[in-house]
Amino acid sequence: MGAPLLSPSRRLRRTPFSEGVEAAGVKAYTVYNHMLLPTVFRSVEEDYHHLKEAVQVWDVACERQVELRGPDAGRLMQMLTPRDLRGMLPGQCYYMPIVDETGGMLNDPVAVKLAEDRFWISIADSDLLFWVNGVAQGWRLDVLIDEPDISPLAVQGPKAEELMARVFGDAARDIRFFRFAPLEFQGRMHVVARSGYSKQGGYEIYVDGTDAGMPLWNALMEAGKDLDVHAGCPNLIERVESGLLSYGNDMTDDNTPHECGLGRFCNTQSAVGCIGRDALLRVAKEGPVQQIRALAIEGPRVPVCDKWWPVTARGKTVGRVSSAVWSPDFDTNVAIGMVRLTHWDPGDIVEVHTPDGVRPAEVQAAFWN
Repeated sequence: MGAPLLSPSRRLRRTPFSEGVEAAGVKAYTVYNHMLLPTVFRSVEEDYHHLKEAVQVWDVACERQVELRGPDAGRLMQMLTPRDLRGMLPGQCYYMPIVDETGGMLNDPVAVKLAEDRFWISIADSDLLFWVNGVAQGWRLDVLIDEPDISPLAVQGPKAEELMARVFGDAARDIRFFRFAPLEFQGRMHVVARSGYSKQGGYEIYVDGTDAGMPLWNALMEAGKDLDVHAGCPNLIERVESGLLSYGNDMTDDNTPHECGLGRFCNTQSAVGCIGRDALLRVAKEGPVQQIRALAIEGPRVPVCDKWWPVTARGKTVGRVSSAVWSPDFDTNVAIGMVRLTHWDPGDIVEVHTPDGVRPAEVQAAFWN
């Protein structure tokens, strides 16, 4: 008997690119922000090798935008995050933790500053729109909040720049990392950013309008034939190797940015107005007692990590593994774990309780990519 299937409905939203994804032979989906997110095309390992060698087009329309417009848009943005946004200029993208009043992580989006009074928050998997609306209404801010008809399409891999230049012109080559520019396709302007959920280089196109989705998808596929372009998706192996955290998997609202290794994105002293500032000032002063670490797990390929695996040392629980997978390039099981300070130093040996049994694991100095 096969795995249970998802029952389609209007609550489980298709994307502007679903037609192309299905034609490309998608084999599995997950649900992300109430939308379909592809997870496998040929196989996780085949997709992984291809991502590192060529170029892929990803349907990441599930990265929904929360748009803030109005005189208080900048003030509201700063209330949401401990990252100091005062130096952020239109045309820039910022990775920023969003926290609640306890300093707990609510999301880790990319913020896109379109103008002094207009922002997009490109969110991870959580209903952040409700939180942002609640803060704005509670403080009676002069700002409009909405989810616009914007659907990100990612182009990732070492040949991404060449493909983007063929479709959008050489102006795509000039976009710097975590910057964006409005570029034209078939008479419509789209925000194009040098960013993406991989370490292989690439772009995210904030496609303006559902009707523009498939024409752009088809143009990228046609222009990239000789570059071996494939439909792809965020790849589990490459993500874990690169230490790219997944909100809801590797961190929740029980974790502070400092526990998630995101302290460098917290300018708590100067981020005046941040809702969780007082709580994070205490955390910054005392330091975290646990933190995200890269772990290499010994033995054969680990099974699917669909729940937290306990991490122990001498019979005591010292953490948990939240993401794990076999890495062909590094010939080991790579993992992301939350580990207590007593056992988080590089070279520390711990035990990971996998569904297949207890495995030794070594804390790494850094992630692999």
